Amino acid sequence: MRVAAVQFAPVFLDTPASLERMLARIHEAAKAGAEVIAFPETALSGYPGWLSETGGAQFDDADQKAAYACYLEAAVEEGGPELQALETAAKDLGVYLVVGIIERGKTIGRGSTYASLFRVGPRQAAIVHRKLVPTYEERLVWAPGDASGLVVHEHNGLRIGALNCWENWMPLARAALYQEGEELHISAWPGSAELTRDISRFTAREGRVFVLAASGVMRGSDVPASFPLRSQWVQSEDQVLRSGGSRILAPDGRELASMDEPEEGILYADLELTTLHRERQNFDPCGHYSRPELLKLQVDRRRFREPETPQLD
Repeated sequence: MRVAAVQFAPVFLDTPASLERMLARIHEAAKAGAEVIAFPETALSGYPGWLSETGGAQFDDADQKAAYACYLEAAVEEGGPELQALETAAKDLGVYLVVGIIERGKTIGRGSTYASLFRVGPRQAAIVHRKLVPTYEERLVWAPGDASGLVVHEHNGLRIGALNCWENWMPLARAALYQEGEELHISAWPGSAELTRDISRFTAREGRVFVLAASGVMRGSDVPASFPLRSQWVQSEDQVLRSGGSRILAPDGRELASMDEPEEGILYADLELTTLHRERQNFDPCGHYSRPELLKLQVDRRRFREPETPQLD
């Protein structure tokens, strides 16, 4: 099976423009024969990189409030037209998609955003997985998620799971997917070759799974002049804000393809399931090399939904 990691630069906080660019990449990858196509964390439509550079924790700061308002307005909703467009593309092209999105709540949670992964295939119902724990300063803009999306989809005989960024460092989150029979592990990143290199190899070896890491890229010129904190965040037009680092690995830890330059592009690899089966001869973490009567993992996969707006008589 051919898979594709799209190293992608969204049009920062311009969701319609980012979606148009994303659909073009999906068609390009599908034309090249890819059956699984993955995008970075918050590919629709931008990582909140200003937080660490502009004093994002300043309380009641007017510029930080204005920046968050822009971010919230760029977010998409579960079932909204943007995600419906991606669902249509998956069905029409016969591909399985994993897309990082900025999501907001649909009812009284409409003031909160989540770093989510939207997953859908031609025959699979859509999943929206909200990042379990936003990392460090990300907690200033993202609410914590739940485990309802810690499941695998089977697409053309390959069992696929996915995690966002530093969720990939969470041992039990990885184990939750391994014990679902995961064979292709997709990790979505905002962009850093340093981050993806070690954890991708470790995950491949630990889970005896294929790993596809999709990373984002971003330069100063990608931040619009209208963004409230641009002058504090961006020092030059060619400044690298997100540096890519996409890669695809085999279950023995070998890199099948990589893209470490801070440029957009599509990375391809052809996966052979017999490679995975060979590696599981001596280690299957949730099979013959496990002790389920001694060590057990329980996962609460209920969606923690926002309360519905009450209907008053």
